[in-house]
Amino acid sequence: MISLRARIVRFLSKQMFKRISPDSDVVMVRNSFEKMQSKNRMARNVTMRQTTIADVACEWLIPDGCEEAPVLYYLHGGAYLMGSPATHRKMVSHIARAARMRALLPDYSLAPEKPFPAGLNDCLEVYRGLMSSGVDADDVVIGGDSAGGGMCMATLLSLRESGDDLPTAAILLSPWLDLTAQGESAVTRADKDPWFRVDEMRDIARRYCPDGDLTQPLVSPVYADASLLPPMLIQVGDHEILLSDSIRLADSISAAGGQVVIQVWEEMWHVFQFFVGKMPESASAIRDIAAYVRNQVSG
Repeated sequence: MISLRARIVRFLSKQMFKRISPDSDVVMVRNSFEKMQSKNRMARNVTMRQTTIADVACEWLIPDGCEEAPVLYYLHGGAYLMGSPATHRKMVSHIARAARMRALLPDYSLAPEKPFPAGLNDCLEVYRGLMSSGVDADDVVIGGDSAGGGMCMATLLSLRESGDDLPTAAILLSPWLDLTAQGESAVTRADKDPWFRVDEMRDIARRYCPDGDLTQPLVSPVYADASLLPPMLIQVGDHEILLSDSIRLADSISAAGGQVVIQVWEEMWHVFQFFVGKMPESASAIRDIAAYVRNQVSG
């Protein structure tokens, strides 16, 4: 049974999402999300520094004593339409501090103004800029949540195909990996997911990729060849319509001979880690993430 705090957070967040629909003005929703989340405090003893890499604005989140630590290259979520380093600063700072890593968050291009592949190209160029600065790929873990999880997978697939050195590991939090919403959880979890509805997800997908095939692997990575990917941790809630995205990817990685750990959290919803500081399940999940990435980097 989940905690009382989690039940309260679930209820309140569900009320908030009822006020958002695909017909909502994207600039208004984006600004509201930014204003609400940027007020959240980062983890203690973590410093934020702004920088620019490959003409993309980025933020470093650096825990005390981690100036030269391995890097968590983190791609924020937000349905490809919203989100920024500021909206995800709190959660990622907690992950960075727990893992004793410095985190780099790019402010990649968003749809509908800049649809696929603009954001992906930004993420690739920032990664390559990081490599050019002297950081070794063995000291990099890539991660992302929701659409950022899909962007993380698209980045890995693109780097693999171009022959770039891949990060040493990856972490995906409730990744959005099938923009066609064909997974079975789109049906089996429809009455349990407190936030999302399948028809709305499909409408949002068309804002990100308005003209192309939604099953192309860089848009919906569940349809990709999953071979030769780095070790991966996936965390997903049992009550989300995107659950199948994670399970299908994990199965594909295993079938291809890769290493994957998937954690399905009972009664949890989409990116529940976002509520660190408000419910114990989020803190527990972040401890698991930190232990995983520390083991991968040290190994």
